Amino acid sequence: MTSAAIYGCLGHRLTEAEKAFFAEVRPWGFILFRRNIDTPEQVRALTDELRASIGDPEAPILIDQEGGRVQRMGPPHWPKYPPGNAYLKATNELAQARELTRLGARLMAHDLREVGVTVDLLPVLDVPAPGAHDIIGDRAYGVDPETVAVLGRAAAEGLLAGGVLPCIKHMPGHGRAFADSHKDLPTVHADFETLDSWDFAPFKAMSDMPLAMTAHIVFTALDKKRPATQSKKAVRMMREHLGFSGLIMTDDLSMQALSGSLSERAHQSLKAGCDVVLHCNGDMAEMKDVAEATGKLKGGARSRAEAALARIVRTPEPLDPVAGHDRFFKAMGGRMDVAKGPDVGEAQA
Repeated sequence: MTSAAIYGCLGHRLTEAEKAFFAEVRPWGFILFRRNIDTPEQVRALTDELRASIGDPEAPILIDQEGGRVQRMGPPHWPKYPPGNAYLKATNELAQARELTRLGARLMAHDLREVGVTVDLLPVLDVPAPGAHDIIGDRAYGVDPETVAVLGRAAAEGLLAGGVLPCIKHMPGHGRAFADSHKDLPTVHADFETLDSWDFAPFKAMSDMPLAMTAHIVFTALDKKRPATQSKKAVRMMREHLGFSGLIMTDDLSMQALSGSLSERAHQSLKAGCDVVLHCNGDMAEMKDVAEATGKLKGGARSRAEAALARIVRTPEPLDPVAGHDRFFKAMGGRMDVAKGPDVGEAQA
């Protein structure tokens, strides 16, 4: 029976130890990083191998393919894509930016689908606040909730049309954090009304999406002690107030925003109401620690996981990738290399 976890692996192919571990714990899915990427043929072989290890040809395989500084598959085998904020800058009109954002996501879905990747951890729905840490920065589609929601939905629609599931992140909002949750635990002190009208708004507007990733951030208006990933109050707010009924997955458990052992982090996240935990770095000892606290995917969590996968279209929307890329890159007007901010690197995004 499937476990409520998603794991990474170390290299371009699975080791015998990885095959044995995955066969034993049977995770719901897997995630790829740059360390796992070489050629299209190699990536396709790896995704096939991952699914074969658990005997599930439909197992979801995830990747962070946003564009800009968060792009795991890139040149020379795949195009370079722009960061989120480049779309509106290229057009200066929201309607045109929406069309361009959808096209960019549709092209990325084509790239991913060809190598067996079926979930993109996109769109970023965080709204950057002035002075906040730039770990989000140019990854955001805009600097106001309306723009972020409109372009975020365009990206999600492009991915879905290409047979790839979108995952909204980082719920309920990372844009006001004054620290990088890869390294520290951010605390946001804004009142609920401010958060609801600004930070939470894009997530509420896109509550119909199949997947969401949590933020490792303490929102004192929700829970003064625990980050949203591990807070029953925060997860309940996501379900009841934001109206999100899809599958909720954690951000990477190995990020330094969380404390305690990996098994404690997994246990607390699932106890809070997250459906699935995510562990990214492929470290075998850490994965075994996570597995100790990760039970089977069952009940409502299993139903939400099945509903999410059911939204993967079998026949993607028609696309001429050559003509599409030509139109996309011309419309971007040279804004393909404008990514700014700290390098997210191999850490989960």
